[in-house]
Amino acid sequence: MSGRPAAIVVLGERSLALARRVQAALPGAVIHGFAGRVSGADRQFEDFGTALRQLFADEVPIVAISAAGIVIRALAPLLKDKRAEPPVLALAEDGSAIVPLLGGLRGVNALARAIASALGTAPAITTSGEVRFAATLEHPPAGYDLRNPRDAKRFMSDLLAGERVKLSGAAPWLSGSRLPFDPEGSLALTITPREREAGARELLFHPHSVAVAIAAPRPDLSRLVLEALARHGLSPRAVAVVLAAEDHSARPEIHAAAALLARPLRLLPISATAAEEEVAASLVQSAVPAPAEGPFVEAPIAIAVAAAPIAADAIGRGRGKLTVVGLGPGAAGWLAPDARKALDEAEDIVGYASYLGLAGPFRADQAIHASDNREEMERARLAFALAARGRRVAVLSSGDPGIFAMAAAVMEALDRSDDPAWQGVELAVVPGISAAHAAAARAGAPLGHDFCVLSLSDNLKPWEVIEARLRLAATADLALALYNPLSQARPWQFGRALEIIREQRTPETPVVLGRNIGRAGESVRVLPLGELTPADVDMRTTIIVGSSTTRSFPRLAGGRWVYTPRWYGKPPGPLSGS
Repeated sequence: MSGRPAAIVVLGERSLALARRVQAALPGAVIHGFAGRVSGADRQFEDFGTALRQLFADEVPIVAISAAGIVIRALAPLLKDKRAEPPVLALAEDGSAIVPLLGGLRGVNALARAIASALGTAPAITTSGEVRFAATLEHPPAGYDLRNPRDAKRFMSDLLAGERVKLSGAAPWLSGSRLPFDPEGSLALTITPREREAGARELLFHPHSVAVAIAAPRPDLSRLVLEALARHGLSPRAVAVVLAAEDHSARPEIHAAAALLARPLRLLPISATAAEEEVAASLVQSAVPAPAEGPFVEAPIAIAVAAAPIAADAIGRGRGKLTVVGLGPGAAGWLAPDARKALDEAEDIVGYASYLGLAGPFRADQAIHASDNREEMERARLAFALAARGRRVAVLSSGDPGIFAMAAAVMEALDRSDDPAWQGVELAVVPGISAAHAAAARAGAPLGHDFCVLSLSDNLKPWEVIEARLRLAATADLALALYNPLSQARPWQFGRALEIIREQRTPETPVVLGRNIGRAGESVRVLPLGELTPADVDMRTTIIVGSSTTRSFPRLAGGRWVYTPRWYGKPPGPLSGS
């Protein structure tokens, strides 16, 4: 099956209990419910077709509890290459029918069987080879690569026509099949870690039975690994895992070698201070204690071949990943797909308690670490401590994480740390819609030209600096997006900010007040600068003050639109109507 957790798509409330049974059988699966119709789902969607197409484009396995026809019609425009299609199946509302639709080369039948086993029913598998022989040759199980998948269709056609097949090597997943095995067969199934091309009328499988250990980084490490595999006649496709000492978790050369092989890097608590031959041998011995071949030690590399595919996840720990996620203003539709993916894949989610409430619900297997809004550095340190243990961690931030939010705290925590394990963490930042952009979108386009974003909070910078920057931005005639305008601890500061702005703006200048945009209780007001008072705003208000060119005009439905033209100074010639 695809490596992504499945999405169970539910259209009606009465299907939710069935969805929960399916979810229990599919680790990490997420239930997506039709908004307004399904309560208690893990995720909500507004439009079935749009949601399905987005999941398909993201290569997420789809289990749709619905009629097969509407799934087919929704996905039809995206169907191009069957080798790239994720598993898609339809499940009857009463669980009586499980119909694989797409993704035959990526495990849809295996997905259907897993669900069928949980529900005590039989999947409606129609693939000719599976029906006749109870085997799928085009899609071997995890731990095996089929070297020549494009030959599989012709191979299966020959089997269906009555030809017999000889087996070379161990293929335990075929032990219960009805394939016509014959030592003198005209077709061949070969399972080997050796590097070679497939012969005529042969399917060649490489078991993931090779472990590659790296004792020390080198600038040309990737080349050295490939050359070592070639010297011993081993296929790069047979590599199951790349091993390194935890001390080298931050070295890019080692990560590059693992990426080149497209295999996981696993880190072991072995000191990297000994001789390279000893380190390499110790690493590979940990992964393959009783090798069928090797170990072959050629510093800084050691290679061993196991008798069967290696379970990489059972060795040491993986490289931790920390993703700083921008929640956006809070509306589910404004959360970027990459942000949703990072949250779904995280084992630990760290964030301010109220933001966690907006991003949830989360799965029972995810650890949630909630804290107070002012504990940014503590959250960042906790996230790194978790990720340094090999865990997948998401740090949740409101708006865009790089604008007055958690990305800066995470970067600062890493910059100040001397812990090598922190440096070895894979770090990513996923952007989000900022409060300023959300408020601007609700009002029209007040940030359509040059603008400045300022926080009026003096918790982390002196008020004198805020005044100086505000005066310069106002003098430069920039549109102004103002965050954190006032609080109970500093009720006077916004009044002083207004005095500074009014020195450079006319009383007619349009001002947008966006409060709780994308959340319950959202409000948007447009008023002239001359009428704005501190009583109009609070800490949940984002303020956009226009420049000298910002314009406002009535909406037909009531209220006003605001925009700052892209020209500056003299407007362009008249626009012709049609």
